[in-house]
Amino acid sequence: MSLTGVLAAQHLRQMIGDGVISASPAILPEQVQPASLDLRLGTIAYRVRASFLAGKGRPVAMRLAEFEMHRVDLTAGAVLEKGCVYVIPLMERLALPAGLSAVANAKSSTGRLDLLTRTITDGGTEFDRIPDGYDGPLYAEVCPRSFSVLVRAGQRLNQIRFRYGQAVLSDADLTALHAREPLVSGTPVISEGLGFSVDLRPETGDLVGYRAKPHTGVVDLDRIGQYPAAEFWEEIRTTEGRIILDPGAFYILVSREAVTIPPDYAAEMAPYLAMVGEFRVHYAGFFDPGFGHAAAGGAGSRGVLEVRCHEAPFVLEHGQIVGRLVYERMAERPDALYGEKIASNYQGQGLKLAKQFR
Repeated sequence: MSLTGVLAAQHLRQMIGDGVISASPAILPEQVQPASLDLRLGTIAYRVRASFLAGKGRPVAMRLAEFEMHRVDLTAGAVLEKGCVYVIPLMERLALPAGLSAVANAKSSTGRLDLLTRTITDGGTEFDRIPDGYDGPLYAEVCPRSFSVLVRAGQRLNQIRFRYGQAVLSDADLTALHAREPLVSGTPVISEGLGFSVDLRPETGDLVGYRAKPHTGVVDLDRIGQYPAAEFWEEIRTTEGRIILDPGAFYILVSREAVTIPPDYAAEMAPYLAMVGEFRVHYAGFFDPGFGHAAAGGAGSRGVLEVRCHEAPFVLEHGQIVGRLVYERMAERPDALYGEKIASNYQGQGLKLAKQFR
């Protein structure tokens, strides 16, 4: 392929046909998203003593032999317990050509469940980053943080995006794009990406977010819309335009801005920066082409913020900048957009919990 940028769904299907991406059993059509591929859990989960990276020159299997405590069969479903770390071989594997690299991330529902999910590879020295030329298996490190979860082989907790070269928009390019097609509501803050802020003064009522309860039942990931939110989440309400984040607590909040990802672009939530406060925002970082785009039925889509506070209580105030979106060019416009002709759960969203809750 003579391409530059993030590869679209039609390219992913070609890569599957060419054996660049392979799997057993075969990859399903519904795994292919506009700018990413969903990855499936295999049949065995390894409970390990601690999170790890394979390290240069070392396969993950060798590290599992060092850290494995016991194995869990996922064929018929099994509970992954809160606070434990598991490594699960994925069904997919890669044989990347030179120049084609990949980045992985948790899916939206995974992040909203505070289900820390990261991809590791043989010889890997970073989570979620796969260098060009990588030929080997993929693994998911899964650590439930707020809720124990029931998972099964074949479920999709994370996703992978492929790119040729560097296609990140400069501040000047981002400013020009926003002038042609507004990317956020209001006046943008553009600095190494598009800044977004937290909404703590909703237009209706005083509900600004949710905090995960510390002692709950198990969440079966296949049960969509089955769990009463009140059994798992505490409502966060305020009329003051600020809240205090508790150390160790997990919150679901929402951006003040409505976000748009035009059809020829993709975006990723930038890493958390310690200088903005004692918290991390957004574990699930991919925004597909068409998210929030009016032509794809998404006008007014907000960014849901998955927030965990760290060492000290922290005052979060309305309108505070909490993160940034980094935009990239697509190598080609996808043949289907987010929310258009595909089952997209969060198009047109506001403050919204994971799809398992009602």
